[in-house]
This record gives sequence, C-alpha cells and structure tokens, in this order.
Amino acid sequence: MKQIIYYLLLLLLIIQSGCNRPSEIQKIDGMPPIYPDYTNITIPYNIAPLNFLLRNKPQSVEVSVKGKNTSFVVYGNEKIQFPERKWRSLLESEKGNDITVEVTVEKDGKWYRYAAFKWKVSIHKIDSYLSYRRIEPGYEVWNKIQICQRNLENFSEKVLADNNLTDGSCMNCHIYNQHQKDVSLFHLRGKMGGTILNRNGKLRKLNTKGVNSFAPAVYGAFHPSGRFGVFSQNTIIPEFHAYRSERLEVYDTASDLVILDFDKNSVNTSSLVSGDQTLETFPVFWADGKSVYYCAAPQLPLPDSIRSLRYSLMRIDFDEKSGKFGNKIDTILSANSLQQSVSFPKVSPNGRFLLFCVSDYGTFPIWHNETDLRMLDLKTGCVDSLKQVNAWYSDSYHSWSSESRWLVFASKRDNGIYGKPYFSYIDNNGVASKPFVLPQKDPAYYDYTLISFNIPELSKDGVSFGAMDVEDAYFNLPTDEMK
Repeated sequence: MKQIIYYLLLLLLIIQSGCNRPSEIQKIDGMPPIYPDYTNITIPYNIAPLNFLLRNKPQSVEVSVKGKNTSFVVYGNEKIQFPERKWRSLLESEKGNDITVEVTVEKDGKWYRYAAFKWKVSIHKIDSYLSYRRIEPGYEVWNKIQICQRNLENFSEKVLADNNLTDGSCMNCHIYNQHQKDVSLFHLRGKMGGTILNRNGKLRKLNTKGVNSFAPAVYGAFHPSGRFGVFSQNTIIPEFHAYRSERLEVYDTASDLVILDFDKNSVNTSSLVSGDQTLETFPVFWADGKSVYYCAAPQLPLPDSIRSLRYSLMRIDFDEKSGKFGNKIDTILSANSLQQSVSFPKVSPNGRFLLFCVSDYGTFPIWHNETDLRMLDLKTGCVDSLKQVNAWYSDSYHSWSSESRWLVFASKRDNGIYGKPYFSYIDNNGVASKPFVLPQKDPAYYDYTLISFNIPELSKDGVSFGAMDVEDAYFNLPTDEMK
C-alpha cells in the first residue's frame, strides 16, 4: 500500500512539473544579466561553486549545466546556488573540457532563454587558500581590520588576526615563503606590536627597525631559503589631495632597502639601495633568490612635485652566502620611457614573468583609478598590457599561484571603492584569461558587504595559528630586536 501511495505521489509531481514547464521560450542573443559575471571564463578544477544571481529580478530561473561527461539542472528564483557535492563532481570529471551553461528565466509570465556561455575547466589547480586583509575603504578607519584566510575549494573562512584583539592597531602585508603555510609573516603595529614571524606555527615578534635604521620593515618578500627577507623601510605620509578628481595620496619621504636575517636577527643594507638621493621600495626576490627586483625614483620635493614622481623597475644581485646585496644596479624598465610609475613587482615562481602595476605617478596605486596591471616576459623583454585583465578602476596588488598558472589581484572595477579578489589563468603562451571574482556562498554577498579585500596572497595550505594566538603574541611575547 505504501508503495502504491509513493508512486501516485511521484506521478503527481511529474504531471505538475510538466504543467509548469514553458510551452514557448523566447530566445535572447545576449548574455544573461548575471552577477558576478562568470560568463566565458577559465576556472580551476578545485574552485568553489560559482554561485550567481540574476539582476533582472525573474520569478523563476532554470540553469542547465552540460559537460562532456556530466550534466545537471539547477533551479532558483533570483539566486542560483550550486550543490557543493555535485559541483565538485562536475569539475573533477570535466578537467580540460568546456562546460556549457544555459540560463532560462520566467519574467511576467513569459519564458526567455539567453545565449549559452562556457566555463573552460583548466587541468591546473589553484592553490587552495587565499589570505587577505578585510578593511573598510576609508581614510582614517583602522579600528576594524582582520587578516583572514579563505579556503578556495569551499566557502570556509578563518580569521588569522583581528585588531579588535590588539588595541585597534593597524596590521598589514601578510606574505608566505614559497606559498607554504610553514613560513609566513605580517606586520602588527601599535605600542606592543612588531613583525609577527610564523615558523611551523610558532610565532615570534620582531622589531625590524634595527639599530641604525629610521623605520621598521614595510613592503617585502622571503628569500626561497626562508632564512632571509628583503624589505623596504619607509616613512609614509598620507594626505588628502588638492585635485578634485583625486581623493587621497600616499607617498614616501624616505625609503631604503634592507636584508633581514631571521636566524641572526640582523639587518643589512648597501649604499647602492639606501640614502637620501633615491627612494627605493617594493623589493622581491627572483625565483632562484639570486637577485632582487624593486622600484626606485629620484627624491623630489613632496608633495609639491607628486605628479612628477615616477618609479622605475630595477634589479640588484643578492649573495645568499654573505646575506648581502651585490655591487651593481640594472634598470629593467625606465619610468622615463614608460611615462608611468611602476609598483608592486611580483616574479612568477617559474621565473618566466614579472607582474607589476603602472599608474600615472606616485607609489600608492590603490588610490589611483588609472592603475593597471602589466606583465613582463623576463625571457623576451616584452611587456603585455593585459587588456583582457584590466578594467576601468584600479587593478592593483597581486600575487602568483605556486605553479605560475594563476594570478590573483585586487580590483575596484565594480564601483571604484571596494577592492575584491579577481583570478586569471595564464596559459602556456603567457596569455591571461578573462578574470572572475572570488565566489561566495550567497551571490549577493558583495552587494551588502561593504568591505575591501586587500593584499590577496595565495598559499597551498592553511596556516595553523589564529587570532587568539596573535592576541597572545601581541601582549605576551617578548620582542626580538634586529641588530
């Protein structure tokens, strides 16, 4: 008897479903108005579901997903949220294939089917974790800052540091060595702060100013060995702009380069990359650790000459045995020839490419709407303008995946105010694909979350420490002085 009732109910559902299916569907040539824009993109096979919503407020939505080996249909109202298990199975089975997506909507009693779009599933995975600084995009708001870590394969997020637990102090620049969780650091300011160095989950608090230095470490990167770090020491001045079209300008009145030896607690520099005549900043090691790329500009009277301040891309050797800079500086890209200012150079782990920002002038591209990304081929010397990647508002701080196949960057393309992490695939020829934003479980997340995702960095694994460990380090750890 129970089986008979079950089959009757099932038959009724099938009949009702058939009655609700549209008899006439009007085809529309254009792309569906989905947000985020996930149309015609390349994605890693381990990315979280690309949930989206329809901006034209339909009554019903049907999304057909068809791969070479797997297909299914998802239903919703304004929002489409893919079941995570089905999504993982889909991407795993479609590595290297194209997935065709068709969106059909009901609006005002009529049905419309938009042109299909594709997701190309790359055979190259992306590093599983992304860290970023969550911060309100204001001028003087420092009381709500978190450094968070997101699992890119799902929607879980972990707070690594929260400045509500550390006297409201500023915190920034979370970086990894070789995309590994075992060696990382970030700067925690405030009267009891310092540079928090993580080695295998054990935290140290360092005073990176050094005896003969004028400022602590700011921008920098690890040497592949993990023993050394190259950093700039900056005196940073933020000021409101005199130009109506600009909001805020941030510039250095002094900046030099230093090498930090984390084993010996020592600070080393060279007269070639320090002194009053030149401003040096944004240093990074090349993939093999034998040289340092950085940005440099001649010292000018500031802020009066701010629009004439342009940085060139430079290189200097590094000797791992002595822990010192080399004896010669090379100019890789001249600001005079570019007629733009270079910032944030990042070398791909395979040593092939160098990604950097360009803006009209200055050293703080986040506040420059004209900021774009560029990619230098270190073998050929050619510079790619990355037209397919850049948008109409600031595209700035960026990092590479461990396999040099993916890049992530912070973009304000949606509204010019809030920075969000966008990903782009780099193919065998060094060609970048159309970017897509970090997916969220609720596709309306970016509409109601008024926060910027600053300084996105990829890592293979999640770090073991958390906000409570950082709080304990801030208040209780002794400070190791760099000499």
